[in-house]
Amino acid sequence: MSGFVERFGGWSEIQVKAADEVRRRVRDGEAESLRLVFVDQHGLLRGKTVMAAELERVLQSGLGAPSSLLLKDTSGRTVIPTFAEGAGLGLAEMQGASDLIMVPDPTTFRVLPWSPVTGWMLCDIHFTGGATIPFSTRGLMRQALGRLQQAGFRFVAGAELEFHLFRVTDPKLALDDVGQPGAPPEVALVTQGYQYLWDDRYDELDGVFQALRTGLQAVGLPLASLEVEFGPSQCEATFAPREGLAAADLVVMARAAIKQIARRHGLHASFMCRPKLAGGVASGWHLHQSLLDLDGGNALTGKGGDLLSAAGRAYLGGLLAHARGAASFAAPTINAYRRYRAFSLAPDRAVWGRDNRGAMVRVAGEPGGASQRLENRIGEPAANPYLYMASQIVSGLDGLERGLSPGPAADTPYETPAPLLPRSLDEALLALEDDAVFHEAFGAAFVDYWMRIKRAELARFNAEVTDWEHREYFGLF
Repeated sequence: MSGFVERFGGWSEIQVKAADEVRRRVRDGEAESLRLVFVDQHGLLRGKTVMAAELERVLQSGLGAPSSLLLKDTSGRTVIPTFAEGAGLGLAEMQGASDLIMVPDPTTFRVLPWSPVTGWMLCDIHFTGGATIPFSTRGLMRQALGRLQQAGFRFVAGAELEFHLFRVTDPKLALDDVGQPGAPPEVALVTQGYQYLWDDRYDELDGVFQALRTGLQAVGLPLASLEVEFGPSQCEATFAPREGLAAADLVVMARAAIKQIARRHGLHASFMCRPKLAGGVASGWHLHQSLLDLDGGNALTGKGGDLLSAAGRAYLGGLLAHARGAASFAAPTINAYRRYRAFSLAPDRAVWGRDNRGAMVRVAGEPGGASQRLENRIGEPAANPYLYMASQIVSGLDGLERGLSPGPAADTPYETPAPLLPRSLDEALLALEDDAVFHEAFGAAFVDYWMRIKRAELARFNAEVTDWEHREYFGLF
């Protein structure tokens, strides 16, 4: 009997060749164990580790994992009732925490230099009957890319990820630190901040930056720069653009690599948007994106003095029209909405500008140039990259299909009249609920599922008594 992969669609010719290369590298002793992972709804890596002797079985038949992993909020609580009929979602395939099948994508194989003789592969997830799971975010991005290709375009994106780097003073591994979530580590700063791009600040981190540079490049990631950002302990990594699914896969691998390498140096890397630091500065994920025509030319760039092509203007118009509905995909945590503040280098409304870092979408690069692109500054670095990028494609496609206009550029982006970005995750989810384009593109079932997961987090947050409330009222009344 043939294996699961062959019976249910198989691999592309490129993947078949990549699988042969994985076999060769494992035979040559490059990997003694294999981490097989998929990206969950939050953009977190879930999976299992098997020994190299299991490689052939896994390549043929995949690997099982509980489908309840898709029903959890960020604390790890299962918030949708897996033991109810249809797992609370009308899906008998997920009832009772039944198995899903992780199918490795051999084109993503890496050997991790910071974890000796350890291989790593991203997986796609399927029901045991072969169908792609509708909550697979990698699958949703693949569908969006397919629609874009049918419209005559290809998607290219480059990542600009800000993050914080701390020295761990207490990992919080005592018995009373356990919880859902557990106590975060106690940390100290590694830089004082407030000297943006100062070479001496960079030198303070040169040792760990060297380890990060070496590790990121050793696993084939196109690191373009690694630098000190403005805030205390704040850093930024930028990566050269990649096309299609590889652009999101890159972010998954980069975040994992940065966190794992930092951990081995007694540091904690956090992609949380705004950690609770005195004088702390929020981190963003600026998503640089462009469209290619099917011949590989830049389809966004204008000609004859025009800043953008007609397609570029329509695509940009779609990003602005659906900015509020897309917000929960670009900024999926409660914490992310601490960032949208006027005059802060973060956007607060849906406007665009020419080389203006206060606008939500910055048009960067020279008209007619191959590198001209749209930089959307709405995202947080904790976002699920597949959902963030797919939401951009879906928004832009609607702009292309309807010929939407982005309106004039905003020279004063914090004063230009325009729809305000959501001020909270709850407001972002309400905007998504009202956005018919996302319901159609992602499926009503996925949108409902996403809102249930995120509203479970909101419910826990709203049930807590915050430090602010206690300080404000406890002594007063």
